[in-house]
Amino acid sequence: MAKEKILISACLVGLNCKYNGENNENPKLIELMKEKDLVPICPEQLGGLKTPRTSAERKQEKVITKDGVDVTKEYQKGAEEVLKLAKKLNIKKAILKSRSPSCGTGEIYDGTFSHTLTKRDGITAELLKKNGIEVISSDRYV
Repeated sequence: MAKEKILISACLVGLNCKYNGENNENPKLIELMKEKDLVPICPEQLGGLKTPRTSAERKQEKVITKDGVDVTKEYQKGAEEVLKLAKKLNIKKAILKSRSPSCGTGEIYDGTFSHTLTKRDGITAELLKKNGIEVISSDRYV
């Protein structure tokens, strides 16, 4: 029997795609790879942003880097590419990095770069949810 396919933020399985060029490897999610078919994605890279890159936060409907550059278009393109992949592979579930302006679900940083959280989804998490894909925060696997 085929394993369930689940999208996962690539940084969570040890790929160095985080804004600072590092990762957020999570041993529990590495272990989950034995049971599920995890499909790593990095919306920021799929949207055309390089790694490393300046950190960014979602402020109202835009995503702005710490030095004031609007990268909303790249974040939206990355989200659309992730959705396209999910549809192509018939994926109904995603485990995404908490608090990210792209992947965060339920709460993300508020755009002030002061480590202040706000109840909101990142761009990719929001688009996946709108399209009926269940989004699970990486915080569930701490």
